[in-house]
Amino acid sequence: MPRAHVIGLGKSGVAAARLLKREGWEVELGDRNTSPDLLQQQQELAAEQIAVKLGYSLELDPSDLPQLIVVSPGVPWDIPPLLSAREMGIETIGEMELAWRHLRSIPWVGVTGTNGKTTTTSLIAAIFQTAGLNAPACGNIGYAACEVALSLERNGGQGEGESGGETPIQNPKSKIQNPKSKIQNPKSKIQNQIDWVIAELSSYQIESSPSVAPRIGIWTTFTPDHLSRHKTLENYYNIKAHLLQQSQLQVFNGDDPYLRQVGQKYWSSAYWTSIAGKDSLLNSKGYYIEGGWVLETKGGASSEDERIVEASTLRMVGEHNLQNLLMSVAAARLAGIDKDAIARAVREFPGVTHRLEHICTWEGIDFINDSKATNYDAAEVGLASVKSPLILIAGGEAKAGDDTGFLAKIKAKAAFVLLIGNAAPAFAQRLQQEGYYSYEIVQTMDRAVSRSAELAKQYQAPVVLLSPACASFDQYANFEQRGDHFRQLCLDICRLG
Repeated sequence: MPRAHVIGLGKSGVAAARLLKREGWEVELGDRNTSPDLLQQQQELAAEQIAVKLGYSLELDPSDLPQLIVVSPGVPWDIPPLLSAREMGIETIGEMELAWRHLRSIPWVGVTGTNGKTTTTSLIAAIFQTAGLNAPACGNIGYAACEVALSLERNGGQGEGESGGETPIQNPKSKIQNPKSKIQNPKSKIQNQIDWVIAELSSYQIESSPSVAPRIGIWTTFTPDHLSRHKTLENYYNIKAHLLQQSQLQVFNGDDPYLRQVGQKYWSSAYWTSIAGKDSLLNSKGYYIEGGWVLETKGGASSEDERIVEASTLRMVGEHNLQNLLMSVAAARLAGIDKDAIARAVREFPGVTHRLEHICTWEGIDFINDSKATNYDAAEVGLASVKSPLILIAGGEAKAGDDTGFLAKIKAKAAFVLLIGNAAPAFAQRLQQEGYYSYEIVQTMDRAVSRSAELAKQYQAPVVLLSPACASFDQYANFEQRGDHFRQLCLDICRLG
């Protein structure tokens, strides 16, 4: 029996382990962490004959090597054990690559970018589903891609290498469950007949999944991020460009300065978008906004541009969301979806949790959760998208990047800034350097939210905005947990007054 080692006991790693086990592999799953929850998962997976090693980092014994190593997205691709494994000829792939090998007969929409990919992926999935297509969102959001592969029937499935029986899909946020129990995602259930896969792909997932080749590839934005992992901007660009090069059809955000700069030279045959009108498109085919409408132009003198949906139908604020709308409409039209389904889906789309999510209103003050803004560019967009003057909560675990635009937007729109987490002292110093002194270091989210309510009344600020410009790992497991904590604290204020 061939043996595989899976690194990481998150939802991607568990789904990969289950998929491999179903395909007849002897599976070992390792995670360097340990906790009561992980111990419980270890026991549950042991019942499925999947061995789990906790507090463990991969060690390669030349006398007992696995034939395959599968890496979860959060694991750096260049750590010494993985470099050694590749040198020794052990096939080493990402969880997304494993899923692709089982789902490649199904058309994919692959969405990547520094910012905007979650909203775009979610809206695309909503449009496709409104059109009656079974099109689960997966990858960096929603299901792990291998969970989608597991959902296919073992007999008569669409992917490669399926074998018999029904494998239910669990809620991605739930704990590990026995695979024999029928567990549904409360929002949607993946059916065995899948029409499209809508995948959000981070740079981490792309670099470890070289074969993934979507029918439609979308690139939302490009700014410096994850450079501590990818080292150079050129390397970061090349990783994302690989996904688009693999795609049959490419869609680009034509309002992104960097993508626009490289567009004419490298991506002249792509579909481009622009919220600034038809004259701003980089070529003769694409999607743009004019007169309050999203329009489609197919190029050519004889074809007339077609109105698709009113831009105001989208309930999400900010120019960046109009860009996301254009790319989502482009994907839908390239997939053959009609205008009525697009309009209905856009009108009903509620937005994305943790991205400019309106939590509640208390005494005329809107509390907005933008916890997903984990870098300067995303936080700058958040600041630009809401009313001012505002009370900003920022900080966490700092990332490398250019904070110039973010700081300028703070000076223009923020009445006061509350700083949390490890980055608070450095943020305070940068604000002082920019001549901005209306800040306070409060360290924790509890103190930040209670203080923000006081300051919003004092400054007559209509908005309290959590837009951290930082990762969350100094105080939380992830940005979702941080946003959930913020939401609960805000709801407590709104309920109790």
